[in-house]
Amino acid sequence: MSTTTSSTTSPTPPPASAAPPGRDRTTRGWLPQLLLRLHFYAGLLVGPFVLVAALTGAVYALTPSIERVVYAEQLSTDGTGVHRPLSEQVATAQAYTGGERVAAVRPAPDAGSTTRVMFAAPGLGESESRAIFVDPYTNAVRGDLTVYGTSGALPVRTWVDQLHRGLHLGEPGRLYSELAASWLWVVALAGLGLWLRRLRRTRRLREMLLPPRGRAGYRRTRDRHAAVGAWVLVGALGLSATGITWSQLAGERVTDLRAQLGWSAPALDTELSSGTAAAGAHHAGHHGDGGSGEAPRVAPVSFDAVLGAARQAGIDAGQVEVSAPAAEGSAWVVREIRAAYPTEVDTVAVDGDTLEVTDRVTFAEHPFVAKLARWGIDLHIGALFGLANQVALFVLACGIAASVVWGYAMWWRRGTTRPGRLGGRAPARGALARAPWWGLMGVAAVAVVVGLALSLVGISLLVFVLVDAGRGLLARRREARTT
Repeated sequence: MSTTTSSTTSPTPPPASAAPPGRDRTTRGWLPQLLLRLHFYAGLLVGPFVLVAALTGAVYALTPSIERVVYAEQLSTDGTGVHRPLSEQVATAQAYTGGERVAAVRPAPDAGSTTRVMFAAPGLGESESRAIFVDPYTNAVRGDLTVYGTSGALPVRTWVDQLHRGLHLGEPGRLYSELAASWLWVVALAGLGLWLRRLRRTRRLREMLLPPRGRAGYRRTRDRHAAVGAWVLVGALGLSATGITWSQLAGERVTDLRAQLGWSAPALDTELSSGTAAAGAHHAGHHGDGGSGEAPRVAPVSFDAVLGAARQAGIDAGQVEVSAPAAEGSAWVVREIRAAYPTEVDTVAVDGDTLEVTDRVTFAEHPFVAKLARWGIDLHIGALFGLANQVALFVLACGIAASVVWGYAMWWRRGTTRPGRLGGRAPARGALARAPWWGLMGVAAVAVVVGLALSLVGISLLVFVLVDAGRGLLARRREARTT
């Protein structure tokens, strides 16, 4: 009897497959679960901002081509022969405006194009100027429009640009686009981690990139979301990085960091050591009408002389801009403005009195990071490779928008199995609770660094955590009531 009792109460030996002492098997799979929750919450809460940015960006990508159609009368001419002197074209535009001060001129770059004479007219916004379009063959005025920025965007493109950048809400509106750009790379990389994990399990690369037909419901939506996300990944990361450089808060940090590391583009020195008027006053026959430090008026003939000096100094691109001195004692600036590859953006400062080049900055002198930044921005706005660049951007933006929509469809379909439920359930929580100590430290370090570098990511991440914690607290209370 005692033998029987002892045999029935003796402990059963552990199976051979049990984990060795000191190893906690509950830590397995914590990282994929964390990526899934991050991808889910960030996509759910930031998705609307990314969707709006993608759709408006898709339209903006095509605006350079749209401009050429809408403003064909202002941008083109059917004149032939030899261009009239630039001074005559400037004088014509100045007479048309009633004698306003000329700020800059963009001579017709090729046959069939018009010359832009730009004025610092009162009542315009920041980076805006009034442009008079002049036929270089006949000196006839062909248009009067407001242009924006160094790209010379015309009203249609400017309107779409402001919609894409800030929803026409001014500086506060720019926070929406910064939030989208700041989170896009996080969502994309988290999605990449989940995509690679699934690829490792299925070993079917072709199906991961080109989902087969015949699937329906949630599975089809998931496959399309994952496949399109993989195709647009590199482009999305590029748009996110370049978008951050333009952002309101993080952009300033990027600029400061580049300056500290010596990665900024060299600045042109326009200050004349002689301290003379430097407005071509001797060539113009009169001095500026403002006091010291004010932008002086210049005679039209000065543009011919200064442009000629710049051409002799090596400014040989077809697309150039000649800017009058910004203040007494400053030099003229002649810069190449061809953003297409190969990039031509060399710049010279010219003394208006002596026609000597006082400073020069060439694109070859730019640090490599500054060149990358320039190419990245030109890619972002569709200027680097012309029409091909614009079409690729349009497709990329549509792909990002489609991936967001399919992501929301996945969330919605996950909730259709429970009547009365709005949307699907969130992925299971508890990833950080099961993470090893080094995983917790790594996640905390990354969160702190990203939060400090990208303010809106840090603030919104804190909101995500609070929302998640609140949902968890409510769930536990409901469970407690039912038990």
